[in-house]
Amino acid sequence: MRPLKLAKFLAPMSFAGAVTAAYLGANCDQISVGLTPINDLGKNLYLDRFQGGLYPNGSNDVPTDHAIEGLVRVEAVQPLDGEGEAEPNGKYVLLSIGMSNTSQEFCCGSWTFMGQAANHPDTDQTSLVIVNGAANGQSADTWDSPDEENYDRIRDERLAPLGLTEAQVQAVWVKVANPGPKASLPNNEADAYRLVVQMGDIARALTVRYPNLQVAFFSSRIYAGYSSTNLNPEPYAYESGFAVKWLVRAQIDQMAGGQVDPRTGDLDYNTVAPWIAWGPYPWADGLIARSDGLIWECDDFASDGTHPSMSGEQKVGTMLLQFMLFSPYAAPWFRADGGQIPGIPPDGFNAFRGFFDSGALADLLESDDNDLCYEPGIVLNPTEAPITLDFLGTLPNDSPASLDVTIESSANTVGLELAISFWNYNTDSWDVVGTDTQSLNDDTVRTFAGNPVDHVEPGTGEVRTRYEVRVVSFIFVFPWLDCIDQIFWTTTN
Repeated sequence: MRPLKLAKFLAPMSFAGAVTAAYLGANCDQISVGLTPINDLGKNLYLDRFQGGLYPNGSNDVPTDHAIEGLVRVEAVQPLDGEGEAEPNGKYVLLSIGMSNTSQEFCCGSWTFMGQAANHPDTDQTSLVIVNGAANGQSADTWDSPDEENYDRIRDERLAPLGLTEAQVQAVWVKVANPGPKASLPNNEADAYRLVVQMGDIARALTVRYPNLQVAFFSSRIYAGYSSTNLNPEPYAYESGFAVKWLVRAQIDQMAGGQVDPRTGDLDYNTVAPWIAWGPYPWADGLIARSDGLIWECDDFASDGTHPSMSGEQKVGTMLLQFMLFSPYAAPWFRADGGQIPGIPPDGFNAFRGFFDSGALADLLESDDNDLCYEPGIVLNPTEAPITLDFLGTLPNDSPASLDVTIESSANTVGLELAISFWNYNTDSWDVVGTDTQSLNDDTVRTFAGNPVDHVEPGTGEVRTRYEVRVVSFIFVFPWLDCIDQIFWTTTN
């Protein structure tokens, strides 16, 4: 395998980051600002007004519909040639967008994200190219239009020297801020409100410049309590997390049928924006450990208490690498192994409705035209499916990062619809995750569980998938026959 390509175009950094910050003027006495990290705030309110949680309703979990779309977008990431056409020997680019902090954490020493990724055995070394587009002094307003010079700089100075084009950029990490903010929440002129407007503009600008962009991960700033300047102190660093939260929520709400957010603008991921989600959330309240143990020490910062030192760069770089390796929205294209556990076959099945025709459980292990077939059973009302089979499996992990099921099946007549559901162990009910027109020839359907931990039994790893076939229009054969050739589950950890 060829080594991972690294873009080495970072403007020279001050060496002060390697010197202990305490001797250079950082405000090392401010070990806490008394704020709760957004991921620990939950449904509680900041300033009695702004709910916590990275995602809506105080949750840190991606909502089901948004998660499913994210997994679909992940599947679309593929090697492309310079014209943006599928090419097995092509490339796909993960690009950083942002300011000096972003650039320092992303690139280029061995301790930064790119350095760690280059040396990690699980990083894809064949198709993935990681490129640092962030640069010193590039505030949010230098990214919010597709005509900004930053995008030309990336095209000409970052991508082109590596033989890459804008058409190959398919994933981005965005971390932006504004220098010298003057108003904090809940002021109507708060910098967080300005920032979320800019982030919406950035999302649309990215789609214009990178037409094959699939996913955009946004992160907020690190702790700024040690800051000795007005560049971007607290509470502005903390409140930048709410800007990211509102951006993500705006797309979730809009795609669920809500109105376009007046601040972010249109974020339709089918037309003008990529699919947007949180990247790693790096803020913690100084030396007050958040729930996962993250703290920020004064030595993690350079002399201004704002830019990260080498240890701070390493800390964020590690968080970003772990995110890319284990997030279901990144692992399939970031990891050499795709981050997936090999297909898990069913342990058994129950025929809830239908009459057995032929086949056995062993016939479901391979795609070999040895099928398990059923004829329609008796239904008491039109909402019932005349063929209803429940498949049971055991996963190696009861808390996977993602979960999907693949089913290959066919019928001997048109006019049938297939529905696939996962059993929800929290609500004790079936969650329909996909429907499709049943085919006359073997057709493979892959559907994703929204929040995977809801669909795996704690402690046992049991998973249940329901397969239903019902009549939706005129059929030409009776009794008709439906056959399954293969079924298996796939997870990422």
